[in-house]
Amino acid sequence: MKVTFLGTGTSQGIPVIGSMHPVCLSSNPKDKRLRVSVLIEWDNYAYVIDCGPDFRQQMLRAECHKIDGIIFTHEHADHTAGIDDIRPYFFRQGDIPIYAHKRVLGELERRFDYIFETENKYPGAPGVIKNEVKNESFKLGNLSVMPISGMHYKLQVFGYRFGDFAYLTDMKTIEEHELNKLQNLQVLVLNALREGEHISHFNLNEALEIIDWLQPKRAYLTHISHLLGFHDEVQQKLPDNVYLAYDNLQITL
Repeated sequence: MKVTFLGTGTSQGIPVIGSMHPVCLSSNPKDKRLRVSVLIEWDNYAYVIDCGPDFRQQMLRAECHKIDGIIFTHEHADHTAGIDDIRPYFFRQGDIPIYAHKRVLGELERRFDYIFETENKYPGAPGVIKNEVKNESFKLGNLSVMPISGMHYKLQVFGYRFGDFAYLTDMKTIEEHELNKLQNLQVLVLNALREGEHISHFNLNEALEIIDWLQPKRAYLTHISHLLGFHDEVQQKLPDNVYLAYDNLQITL
């Protein structure tokens, strides 16, 4: 399995528009972060988790020529606003499967109604195949995927476990019975917004506490704000098996 971090930033990305914060002015490519997303590839399958406003740029940079589907964590714009840019894949492949909680499918259908239209549909609009994700395992290709349910303030979100790899973002609280689904991982990806408290995201200490409890072989932090600091400086402070993810990082399992 190969995982490409398409984006590792917050809803505003880094640099933030108009910001004079030192991290936003950094010349280090690792301090420049598109909206959060990953590409997961195994055998001949390729799936993307989330489809934010940087989706087109991310797919071009990753040289991703086909996708087998998009899996959504939740409905916020930084995770969904790029769905129209699936059109090139649709034109080549036909309807693109999408996977999401029933609530998220409803939000997508409301906000992007022209994609889901069944009568008099505009011929240039993409098409999708809806797949409802419940809190139970489902198959993607030849792999079983386990949803991990958590809370993003008062909004339910899904993380996902693919074999020995798990990806969680936009989490603030996770019940113990959901955390127990994350035992014995090779790689855990977890959001860590900043050092200070936040109402809807893990801060750095909260993320590290969960990593310490679960003991994955490796952990990567994502959904990173400029307020966390410079990539290289933060990395030096982390435990040996914990890494700041950065855009276009590729890892293999």
